[in-house]
Parts: sequence; C-alpha cells; structure tokens
Amino acid sequence: MTPPAETAPPEEAAHSLSAYDYELPADRIALRPAVPRDRSRLLVLECGSGRVEHRRFCEIGAFLRPGDLLVLNDTAVIPARLFGRKETGGRVELLLLDPGGGERSGDGRRWSGPCLVRCAKPVRPGMRLDFEGGLRGRVLEVFGASVRVALEAGEDVFAALDRVGHVPLPPYLGRPDDEADRRAYQTVYAARPGAVAAPTAGLHFTRRLLASLRAAGVETAFLTLHVGYGTFQPVREADVRRHRLHDEAYRLPPETAAAVARARARGGRVVAVGTTVVRVLEFAADGEGGVRAGSGRCDLFILPGHRFRAVDAIVTNFHLPRSSLLLLVSAFGGREAVLAAYRTAVREGYRFYSYGDAMLLL
Repeated sequence: MTPPAETAPPEEAAHSLSAYDYELPADRIALRPAVPRDRSRLLVLECGSGRVEHRRFCEIGAFLRPGDLLVLNDTAVIPARLFGRKETGGRVELLLLDPGGGERSGDGRRWSGPCLVRCAKPVRPGMRLDFEGGLRGRVLEVFGASVRVALEAGEDVFAALDRVGHVPLPPYLGRPDDEADRRAYQTVYAARPGAVAAPTAGLHFTRRLLASLRAAGVETAFLTLHVGYGTFQPVREADVRRHRLHDEAYRLPPETAAAVARARARGGRVVAVGTTVVRVLEFAADGEGGVRAGSGRCDLFILPGHRFRAVDAIVTNFHLPRSSLLLLVSAFGGREAVLAAYRTAVREGYRFYSYGDAMLLL
C-alpha cells in the first residue's frame, strides 16, 4: 500500500512512522528456515539505481570482490525461556531479556538481570522460583511485567540454561520451539553465548559457503553484539526521531578493527552481515573509514539521515513494518527504494522475517 506520509515533504515523510508500513500476507512469514541454509533466496538491491536482481543466497559470491571484508556477529543464542513454579506452586514463565549484559559471579553459577515474567498472579520481591535441572531463581525487584531476577545453579548458569531452557523464538512465529530450532536459530559460527535473538542475516551462511568466499579472496572478521529482546519491540513514536533504542552489550576486537583498516587500504568494501553488525561498526566508526576496538553498550539508533562512515554494503533479512531494523535498512538504501524492493519481494513470493530470505544492499 502507499503510506499516507508519502504526500508529505520528503524530509517530513522520512521521519514519520507511518511511512515505514507495508502489507504482508500472513503466509509470507517463514515458520521454518530453508534447507540447506544457503538455498534461501537473495534479493540484490543496487541502492543508487533501485535495480533489483533475484538469486539464491549461495550465489552471493557473484556480488562480492576479492579484497572485500565480511563482518559477522558471533553471538550465540541462549535458550533463555524458562518454565517453572513459584514457591506458592503456581506456574511461571521467565524470559531473560539481556543475558549477555547481566551480572555473573566469578564461577558462573549465579546470574542476575532483567527478565519478563508471565504467570497468573503477580510475583513479589523475595519470591523463590524453581525450574528444571536444579535451576533456582529469586525475584529481586518488580517493574510491572518485567522483573529483576537472580538465578543460581550447581553448575554454570548458562550451561544449565542450555540443558533446560527453551529457544526464545520471535513471538510472530506463533509456535513453541522444538529441538530443530536449537540448530536452526543459531549461526554456524556462533561462539559467544549471550543473545536472546539470532543475528538472522547470518543464518543463511554455511561453513562451505564461507570457505568458498575466503578461497575467492573475501576476508571475514567477527564482532559480538548480544541481541536483546528489545529487538522485537516496535517503534511507537509517530515521529521516529523520538524513539529510544535499547542498549546491548558489544565487543569489537582489535583484530576486527585491523581487518577493517586492511580492507580500506586495499580498496575493498566493508560488508556488514546483519543490522547488529551495522550498528556496532557505525557506533565504533572513527570518522576516517576505520573503527575503534572496544567493548561496552551500544545504543545507536540509525534512521534516515544517518551518514554511514564504516559500512559499504549490508546483508540483511526482511524486517517487520514500523521497526527500528526497517528504519536502519531504509537509512542505507533509501526509503522509497527499500519499500519498493519489499513490495517486489512480496509479489515474488519471498519469505519474510527471522527464518525468511535475505537481501543484499549494494
């Protein structure tokens, strides 16, 4: 559909939330990933011309050049959804919101941080929670639907979560997780546990595809952004400039900063695999085409008008309407070009969202 804001002046339309809407039939939402991963479809968008090309993801190498640098997010999704009982006997569901940014004890057996809680009757501070596998919790503070909880186990808490926790699938999938999701909702290069959502652009890569790209002269490097639950939260401000993005724990190692510098020196492009990588690279940009190594919390909200200083191309999935992710992609590719490509993708039967197909913006 044509957004109502399309009739507004260009600069006003770019900041109107209604300008980032589109119609998507329910059957376009992918409930399962492509098998094998790299057989998903790839829509290639030339941002300057708006030209679109349709390929399979395994053909992405046709659009990359020797000397280019692929930057990937090596965060690993934690099975961060827990089902258990309150000390009163009532059922309780807990979802860790920011496991990678919570507080952990030196031996890893205790963790505390923000969570979403779902139960019939409200929890209260001090209440004990019991989960499978000897995992115990205690409510520290209550903030409406969210709480701060301390978890404790007889082993590393993340190891206990890996045994008894459930994969925190995006709510729009509308189904419970199963054993297949433990593999499917994880990149093949995941190495650092701490996310509650996958960096979904990376789900399309197989080890064989990565190896073939390296053999063709495309370098790879890694950073970490532990994706939090806030990635699913829609933008609600009518003027998107008023939106405030959640912050997430990140790490950009010196070797990745050095890889960016090498790519710049040899004339290669920095290709960000996913919006999470875009945000970290732009957050750490030094203004001269390079990036600064470091770690901390990233809260950069990229919207149209942003001047990209570190990223030359983006691999990404198709995102929800009115989302911060769609705003970021529109900032890079141009709102009209991106939404036109989305309409084409809908018409051509592409699969959308986390388990769906991919875009390459050049």
